[in-house]
Amino acid sequence: MKTVIVASGNPVKLAATKEGFVRMFPNEEFAFESVNAPSGVPDQPHGEDQTFQGALNRAIAAQEERPEADYWVGLEGGIEDHGPDDMCAFAWMVVRGKDGKIGKGRTGSFFLPTPVIRHIQEGLELADADAKVFGRENAKHSNGTVGYLTGDEIDRTRYYAEAMVLALIPFRNETLY
Repeated sequence: MKTVIVASGNPVKLAATKEGFVRMFPNEEFAFESVNAPSGVPDQPHGEDQTFQGALNRAIAAQEERPEADYWVGLEGGIEDHGPDDMCAFAWMVVRGKDGKIGKGRTGSFFLPTPVIRHIQEGLELADADAKVFGRENAKHSNGTVGYLTGDEIDRTRYYAEAMVLALIPFRNETLY
């Protein structure tokens, strides 16, 4: 059995990682564990580079904490401005393998509603802006903003799991990478 360390205590990130590994490696068995690992970026990463770096930093920190594992996974959600009135949300997944291989995957982007954008521009994280606008708490540990906005057609677990599958491509196709 291979061990996968997820660099977050967030149950959504753990569930998305499990789903990605099970889908990509249905004939293998994995043990999944969580560790709280620092991202080294602001609590609300802004832009592609900062968000990717947060996911990479988390995977590296998890590997440093649990070097005996087989895989270390960092997931990081971020936002990006597209002009003064447009902002999108997305996330990066980074998987590090025991052999030194690195897999990377990114979610699709979805654009945030104006009231959420305004709160983020005032300094709130997306989850806190979500709470203010939609009147709910702890969205990042449940269906996420994407779940609310899509009527749970795509919840946060599913949204992240698709990108996790993409991040695992190099591990499923070892001879090509």
